[in-house]
Amino acid sequence: MGVGERVWGAFTAIIKLEDKVTRQADAMRSQQQKIEDLTGRVIRLEAQLELLVGAALVKQIRRR
Repeated sequence: MGVGERVWGAFTAIIKLEDKVTRQADAMRSQQQKIEDLTGRVIRLEAQLELLVGAALVKQIRRR
């Protein structure tokens, strides 16, 4: 294997690695957005649960 072939192989490996890193970064951005969306949904569900529990307690107190 000549020097030229090894240099070409190294360049090819670097280009492939850069492509993999770019794709991984895109996937991570997408996952981060999904996590942030899910966090927002959980916060809204927690707020609704607190309101419903509070309303149930008020209703229970009024019955007594």
